Amino acid sequence: MPTEVRNNTALERFEITVEGEVAGYTEYQDTAGERAFVHTEVDPRFDRDYARVLVESALAATHAEGLGVLPMCRVVQHFIETRPQYLSLVPHWARDRLGLPQ
Repeated sequence: MPTEVRNNTALERFEITVEGEVAGYTEYQDTAGERAFVHTEVDPRFDRDYARVLVESALAATHAEGLGVLPMCRVVQHFIETRPQYLSLVPHWARDRLGLPQ
């Protein structure tokens, strides 16, 4: 099914749409140099793989904007824990506080 991830800045969240319908989102709050991901939700009617696509796209966009990532949400934190290539997006000072490897 055709999907699209877009940054809905008005609602401070990335949304994934499936055939034009919002299937899920990850909410964030920006600081001066970081983006804190605070909540992620995917409608249970949709496959859980959409959460992976959503988070992966949100992290790529955040990195492209030059912001660090603060994975306050369990979904985003788990994504980073299981994919070490994304750990570099989390500032060193936040890794210990969030229980992530240095």
